Amino acid sequence: MLRITYPNYNFRIKKENNSEFIFDEVRRRWVTLTPEEWIRQNFLQYLMQVKHYPKSLCAVEKIIKLGELRKRCDIIVYKNDLPWMIVECKEMNVELTLPVMEQILRYNMAVPVKFLVITNGVISIAYQLSENGLTEVSDLPVFNEETSIN
Repeated sequence: MLRITYPNYNFRIKKENNSEFIFDEVRRRWVTLTPEEWIRQNFLQYLMQVKHYPKSLCAVEKIIKLGELRKRCDIIVYKNDLPWMIVECKEMNVELTLPVMEQILRYNMAVPVKFLVITNGVISIAYQLSENGLTEVSDLPVFNEETSIN
């Protein structure tokens, strides 16, 4: 399990017509503030502020094709112009069960990456993929331009 301390961040939130919206820095637009969106935005800030992943290397709700189906990955992080990490976010009251893991593994079939992360904001689990299979990791690498992440 990942040990995450989310950074303090002054999110831009507004109310309009009885709905709340949060400004997504990556997509550069206002999005409806749902419980899952709250987790996604906090995890993005963790990646950008704590792990120093450049905003320009993160994609949010990226559409991928699974056979004939179109699905949206919550977060994809790129390295060397290739997908490198997929993060699947669930709202806090959703348990990180086998179906959640199967979902991200299906995404990985369409978009192969080195790291898979599932999170509900309270619990976050990360796996590194290699030719030997999945290995749970207790921390995500820090982005460093000089010694680029592998």
